[in-house]
Amino acid sequence: MTTIVEPLGAGMTRVWQMPEVIVDTRTQFQHLVIGRTAQGVSLFCDDDRQSTEFSQLTYHEALLVPALLLAAKVERVLVVGSSEGVVSQISVAAGASVVDHVDIDRQAVELCAQHLPYGYTPEELERAVAGDGPVRVHYADGWQFLAETTEKYDIVLVDLPDERPEFAQHNRLYEEEFLTRCKSVLAPGGVVVCQAGCQTMWRNETLLRSWRRFHEVFGTTVYYGSDEHEWAFLFGMAEEVPDTTERMVARLETLPYRPETIDADALRGCSVPPYRVRRSL
Repeated sequence: MTTIVEPLGAGMTRVWQMPEVIVDTRTQFQHLVIGRTAQGVSLFCDDDRQSTEFSQLTYHEALLVPALLLAAKVERVLVVGSSEGVVSQISVAAGASVVDHVDIDRQAVELCAQHLPYGYTPEELERAVAGDGPVRVHYADGWQFLAETTEKYDIVLVDLPDERPEFAQHNRLYEEEFLTRCKSVLAPGGVVVCQAGCQTMWRNETLLRSWRRFHEVFGTTVYYGSDEHEWAFLFGMAEEVPDTTERMVARLETLPYRPETIDADALRGCSVPPYRVRRSL
């Protein structure tokens, strides 16, 4: 029986029991493990659980669906990170005709496609790398891709491992400069969405920092904290937009993609930021 000890906060860890290890490797950028846990086939990067077969849809819908409902249109989507490919697939199901998926870690994306029972299949990934279809996979640094692209997007989605207190290559993709780059490639009425960390009191430093940054960069910031998962997400729009929650609720009925884990009540209840987050500005 293999175990993975996941850090949760100062002096806190969570132990995952893994009776079957499918992949255990160090890519150029991270230590990646795929194995079978009590939550099904699961992905870990640097000991942090990224997704599990049991709860991945709850996570990915909370990450993307509010953006689909907030954006003026859903035709062109940019995804940075999110190696599994689930959000690319949902974007296409929601009507996107172009999804540019940028990930620096080619080996991680390929291993996810080979071994995870969700997200890209190897055949889908091969077509996406070749640019054959609406999804186009680019093995590149998201920082550099945003600096060089001349495209405009209705949604820019950034889904990365948590910001680290110590140095980490991906930390710069949480900072105001990168958020400003994301904002600069938005089409009118577009939305930037980021995985913003955990809303619990003992692990909310990333969320508090991201909340303040979003308010510095964007005219409108919308919060969505999953009620069945431990992660929170932030959505930024360049202009000031009133009544964002009711906007999402109204559009839910006509969204081509039908969420399995989000309804109108969830949108109303989960779009209220935690007390400590609201008080942090």
